[in-house]
Amino acid sequence: MLGVQGEDPYLFFTWNVTYGTRSPLGVPQQVILINNQFPGPNINSTSNNNIVLNVFNNLDEPFLLTWSGVQQRKNSWQDGVLGTNCPILPGTNFTYHFQVKDQIGSYFYYPTTGMHRAVGGFGGLRINSRLLIPVPYADPEDDYTVILNDWHTKSHTALQKLLDSGRSLARPDGVLINGKNAQGDGKDEPLFTMKPGKTYKYRICNAGLKNTLNFRIQGHTMKLVEMEGSHVVQNVYESLDVHVGQCFSVLVTSNQAPKDYYMVASTRFNKQVLTAKGIIRYTNGKGPASPELPEAPVGWAWSLNQFRSFRWNLTASAARPNPQGSYHYGSINITRTIKLVNSASREGGKLRYALNGVSHINPETPLKIAEYYGVADKVFKYDTIQDSPQADIAHAKIVSQPNVLNLTFRNFVEIIFENHEKSMQSYHLDGYSFFAVAVEPGTWTPEKRKNYNLLDAVSRTTVQVFPKSWAAILLTFDNAGMWNIRSEMWERAYLGQQLYASVLSPARSLRDEYNIPDNTLLCGLVKDLPKPEPYSI
Repeated sequence: MLGVQGEDPYLFFTWNVTYGTRSPLGVPQQVILINNQFPGPNINSTSNNNIVLNVFNNLDEPFLLTWSGVQQRKNSWQDGVLGTNCPILPGTNFTYHFQVKDQIGSYFYYPTTGMHRAVGGFGGLRINSRLLIPVPYADPEDDYTVILNDWHTKSHTALQKLLDSGRSLARPDGVLINGKNAQGDGKDEPLFTMKPGKTYKYRICNAGLKNTLNFRIQGHTMKLVEMEGSHVVQNVYESLDVHVGQCFSVLVTSNQAPKDYYMVASTRFNKQVLTAKGIIRYTNGKGPASPELPEAPVGWAWSLNQFRSFRWNLTASAARPNPQGSYHYGSINITRTIKLVNSASREGGKLRYALNGVSHINPETPLKIAEYYGVADKVFKYDTIQDSPQADIAHAKIVSQPNVLNLTFRNFVEIIFENHEKSMQSYHLDGYSFFAVAVEPGTWTPEKRKNYNLLDAVSRTTVQVFPKSWAAILLTFDNAGMWNIRSEMWERAYLGQQLYASVLSPARSLRDEYNIPDNTLLCGLVKDLPKPEPYSI
């Protein structure tokens, strides 16, 4: 008897990427629009949906989008970073095709080419739970996406020229909430409305370039329920520090006097605080929002304590029916420890950022495609950095070259991010979620493992590192592909503070990795090479 193959539902999108003029801070400037929207459209999907998204690049520069937090199981071909994909050339299009397999949660997408992320092309991406899987809170009245950014009024080309000339980004000109900043002059339209006595879900993501943003809502508390794909213990917060690249889901109940209230986002850890406001309006509202804004916390000890309050909800089910806590990550033996130390150099008038002394550059042939075509040796070398760098690595000479680690398929690995600089760091890993088991001041030593949270650390995709501090993450490298580990501070990623983890399945089997898609864009050395033999079962 023939088996019936039922596929998960498909969602189809056509996106037209263009320049346009907007004045988010009151000054007209060129931004990147998707289907004439800034920020771009929300992708509203459900676990296991297949997403088919045709991107038409009408800019005058090559363009790529990444789906930050989507794990792309067996499918780094769709990751949309320069180590896996040739960019979409001006006047051409490319269709992404990926499945949001076994995931739920709040994410966002953004451009990975040049400094495009600084001027738009970003938007929310949500993955809802399937109907049969219980969610650990009642259905909200509505579900809202809040994209936060620190913002510059300079164009992306001006910002890129600045970085290429050896200078770093100046402080931003302002902060945006969903591409706007309320003036408070009585003419502001509300970003969101709430009926009295109802509970709403807000998904808050920091899609900015550099600054941690503290988010709060006048007169209302926030119950944290989900973070980057994991249900969490439902603590109540007056404000949340959202570090660059991070996403939180909170529940807000409209239980205050019926009028307007400001949602507020302000920069953290800077001498000069920049603030944005957006209006939430009660549907039966009578009156303007109070000009008195709730205070933001001061200093980073507060932020570190907030991180420590985040806990995995062990009894809730995420994308699958089994509870999250049935995966006991704390009892797996670590097979490899990789310590990554970030550093900066201005040698020879060039500004470069590095991990373990190597500043990554993207070769013309994407790393993944070079590997698949068997020409990796002509494009990059594996393991040019050491797992445990020398003691003075933060001050060592920086070498600029592709930075690729060779990771053994299915190994359980510990990665330490150690920050000797005075600035905040935020890291993201594509293709995986990981357990953020510790963030602490000082330098890491093996003795510090006794402070790890080995029971209910949150499984997530980004982790922050405070100044002169370290963070530890644990994960199993069970997703074959080429995966970007990068600073989410975009000037740092652009100037080399990133690397790739090559995870090869020895079996070359379709059980472990999909074949290169037929529509893959080819560039560099592989342009005219014959396609390799496909993987088989």
